[in-house]
Amino acid sequence: MRIDPARAATLVSQLSSVQQRITALNAGRNVRLVAVSKLKPANDILALHQAPASHAHFGENYAQELSQKAELLPRTIQWHFIGGLQSGHCKSLAKIPNLFAVSSVDTLKKAGLLNGARAALRAADPAVAPIAVHVQVNTSGEEAKSGCAPGDETVALCRQIAEECPDLRLLGLMTIGAIARSKATTPENKNEDFVALKEQRDLVAKALGVEPESLELSMGMSEDFEGAITEGSGEVRVGSTIFGQRPDRSDAKIRV
Repeated sequence: MRIDPARAATLVSQLSSVQQRITALNAGRNVRLVAVSKLKPANDILALHQAPASHAHFGENYAQELSQKAELLPRTIQWHFIGGLQSGHCKSLAKIPNLFAVSSVDTLKKAGLLNGARAALRAADPAVAPIAVHVQVNTSGEEAKSGCAPGDETVALCRQIAEECPDLRLLGLMTIGAIARSKATTPENKNEDFVALKEQRDLVAKALGVEPESLELSMGMSEDFEGAITEGSGEVRVGSTIFGQRPDRSDAKIRV
């Protein structure tokens, strides 16, 4: 696969800049950076996965696009599905051996479909790991947003995944939150959605009898990841700051 040296240098520089911004705020904590490669070609991903950047974690929003890229790119990539999860896509996603995480699980039905398909894959290849999952919480209460309602619904789904889905691993909770709150977020200005997700994490941890720190907070994107890290996020999802402006979906290419 052809990689343009000038494009690769730009991508590596932009990734490094984000990594430095994370390091400046993480107080020594391990914060996972998911490079969101949605609508960007596999060439760009390979440019960041190979040396010198050697970045492993990449996120995609569309199931078919993730599947196509996973076929083209090295299995050493750790894929994250971060888009709205549809029941019809669960089985195909779970069959991708190096799918590291699904960050938008919001119903037991979807968790069960992921678990069943992953179990079949692991039976054939025991080296394949369980899928890490974040339960998505609708902290902003917006009707257009996916996610569990805070409180009993979130606790119940987390409990069911932990107890009934052996081929999934409950990694923690995720929120996207309100756009207006994201734009107003700074390291000094708290985001209500981030505060709410921490409260939900603590509620789930108490219900499951585990330490809160054992459940990850996945929150923060290009516009607000620094504020999210300040609030304790263990994973941030950054796309345009690394890859630049995205094309329209109709113009996107899997490879160039």
